[in-house]
Amino acid sequence: MQKLNLNTALQKNSHMRPTIIDLLNQSVEKYASNPFLWEKTSNTYQATSYLETKQQAHTLAAGLLKLGVKKGDKIALLSEGRNAWILSELAILHTGAINVPLSIKLEESNDLIFRIIHSESKYIIVSGNQLKKIRAIASALPELEHVIVVDAQVDYEAKDIPMQQLMQWGKDLLLKKPDMVSSIAGKVKPDDLATISYTSGTTADPKGIMLTHRNYTANVEQALTLMTIPPSYRTLIILPLDHCFAHVAGFYSFMACGASVGTVQSGKTGLETLKNIPINIKELQPDLLLSVPALAKNFKKNIETSIRAQGTFIHWLFRSALRISYAYNREGFNKGKGIQILKKPLLNLFDKILFSKVRAAFGGKLKFFIGGGALLDIDLQRFFYAIGIPMFQGYGLSEATPIISSNGLKRHKLGSSGYLVTPLDLKICDADGNSLALYEKGEIVIRGENVMAGYYKNDATTAQTIRESWLHTGDMGYMDKDGFLYVVGRFKSLLIGSDGEKYSPEGIEEALSDNSYFIEQVILHNNQDAYTTAIVAPNKEALKRYVQRKNTTLSWDSEEAKKIALTKLQREINEYRKGGKYEGMFPERWLPTALAVVSEPFTEQNGLVNSTMKIMRAKVEQRYADRIEKLYESGGKEILNTANIEALK
Repeated sequence: MQKLNLNTALQKNSHMRPTIIDLLNQSVEKYASNPFLWEKTSNTYQATSYLETKQQAHTLAAGLLKLGVKKGDKIALLSEGRNAWILSELAILHTGAINVPLSIKLEESNDLIFRIIHSESKYIIVSGNQLKKIRAIASALPELEHVIVVDAQVDYEAKDIPMQQLMQWGKDLLLKKPDMVSSIAGKVKPDDLATISYTSGTTADPKGIMLTHRNYTANVEQALTLMTIPPSYRTLIILPLDHCFAHVAGFYSFMACGASVGTVQSGKTGLETLKNIPINIKELQPDLLLSVPALAKNFKKNIETSIRAQGTFIHWLFRSALRISYAYNREGFNKGKGIQILKKPLLNLFDKILFSKVRAAFGGKLKFFIGGGALLDIDLQRFFYAIGIPMFQGYGLSEATPIISSNGLKRHKLGSSGYLVTPLDLKICDADGNSLALYEKGEIVIRGENVMAGYYKNDATTAQTIRESWLHTGDMGYMDKDGFLYVVGRFKSLLIGSDGEKYSPEGIEEALSDNSYFIEQVILHNNQDAYTTAIVAPNKEALKRYVQRKNTTLSWDSEEAKKIALTKLQREINEYRKGGKYEGMFPERWLPTALAVVSEPFTEQNGLVNSTMKIMRAKVEQRYADRIEKLYESGGKEILNTANIEALK
């Protein structure tokens, strides 16, 4: 039976089980004058100290109390990442209320309405950019008592209250009762709820994940067993603040260590905010950044584009340097072994003339990334390791607050999801719940103080997910002899062949899209069918360029051009079959036999990608159910079909 770190009995002493409020108070005692928050609203980043953060949180909390907020009330929060976001959460928690963080990527029609109603939020704190969403659905939210608007508006509606008004109320109240907030905050217990954060709802209605104060502080303690954060460290949080990864690996872990946290300068639009990220990284000069696979790919793509723009020789030199660095580094923990040590002087030269210049784009002080999301392609990991800013892969899920394992400077193996946080119990189970041995793949099941309190108003699903205090993650993985966890896919999204054999599609999907310029995204499908099929979102621009190279006189609008493009897509898949460039990488029976090419990529806008940029398999399959069905009909294996040709228009 595989179990690790099995002494995780809950500490009953409240001093040993701090709340988030305790975490802030302890840090203010130690680091009062240290900068905690960095924000850029005009030309430069301005710092807010730990003491100032506490004072502002108390003032806002007093304003909320004046408004009528009581212990256990739910307050939704819809805003871009900024000081006001973090201060709002701290203020909410000081009143004994519960934060319901909402993604700014949610559309008002159903997504926002469901979460606000289901959580029974009586109040919402909203930024000026997001206010129109709330006003559009106000009539559908009769239980919503007040809308607290962060940014000054020309006009306010009946339920609106300017945050500045709330802050003034707070100042006035604290002049009369200076200990009021401290007294109420002191009654908050470790097992009181801190947040209710909603899943993406890939198969049904979103589930509200209930996380307690102790869930958060326990996961901070666990995370800090894997990495050290000196008080001098800065990070720029480029991930959504509504996700608990940004909470724990971002501001609460940094808070516990006296370090500081910056947010991306908000633009008038989402695109404008995105464009601020590289500028803000250079300005703030972070020591550590949090990332997810989609962001990692964008960073790599931008670096490669910049290198190519410097000419053929520099591009060749960079690729040569990468190859030598890959060979030297291997999987990180075994770098420079044996004869590879002879490459060290050459790598030092490459670092000086090439890689250091790349790092300058990240501010010049970046030590490493921490990557969330279980499946970060090993080639991406090798790339960032080679240029001197390793992207250490971690693994977690919101139900675990979220960190379960991570690679780090002290201990890492590229390709793994890292070493387990401590204390934590983990076992790998088969479909019947039996524990498996090292290297055997099964469901990852964990137990610890970071396991959620449950799903809000959903006892049935809670009971299925947490059994006898063990959280069943739904993810598939295995442990190696050195204590590293490898996550290989979703246990529940395993594809099933006609003979009942199960296999994970993620690795195949990732290889197909990462190794081909012509395949943007792909989702495999097999539910006990005769063969595997695939829904493919192509890179149309790359296909257009390919057709133009093949026949300069051919118009993309012609059917012949589409057929050339589709034939190329088929050849890209065939590279994994016998005789192909990637022969033997995967069993041929799991490769797609038939392809449904679709007209648009999977995005957040069309509801097929969630807020952490993961493709939602069930929704893709549901959207293209008719196309999948036709792939199993007579002629379905022929890629040159009408539906595929139409999709390339």
